[in-house]
Amino acid sequence: MSPVQHLLIVEDSERLARTLEDTLGPRVPRVSWAADLASARAVLEVDPPDVVLLDVALPDGEGLDLLDAIRALSPPPRVIAISGSASPQQAFRLAEAGVRAFLSKPLQLEELEQVWTRTLSSAPELTPHLRAQVGDRPLHELEAYVRDTLVDEAMARSTGSIRGAAKVLGISRQLLQQILRKRQPDRG
Repeated sequence: MSPVQHLLIVEDSERLARTLEDTLGPRVPRVSWAADLASARAVLEVDPPDVVLLDVALPDGEGLDLLDAIRALSPPPRVIAISGSASPQQAFRLAEAGVRAFLSKPLQLEELEQVWTRTLSSAPELTPHLRAQVGDRPLHELEAYVRDTLVDEAMARSTGSIRGAAKVLGISRQLLQQILRKRQPDRG
């Protein structure tokens, strides 16, 4: 499970936000709360979160309106949507935008625990984020970014072992060494 340093709760009900913070706060060093889209955007700009619990219906608009700003972050945070009344169209748009899970209100804390664990233990869905980059970055930059991110993660998981990282990536040790050499700046 990847470590979460910052959780952003976007929820207009202070009571529910406090319950969510009490439940998940012990696992996360920093928890922020935003009661509306404007406050959530301010948090995203100043202190990007690792995970967002996102209410779909907010006083100043739909939580869906925040998804572009969330996807623009690098790395994009994982999103768990919450709603008492999401329409099928909203649910589809949430999934299409890369939302990891959906919880119905009223929330069951056991279900929240399960969704939290499942969301953090699964690899992030890259497709929506890559689609959002089309037209903004050249293909070779995206390929390099994805490759470098995967190599960095594999090296971290294997505590710096090239052999271990190559195994995680499913490539030969020699190929990984070649990739790492190409990333080093010229020393000539």
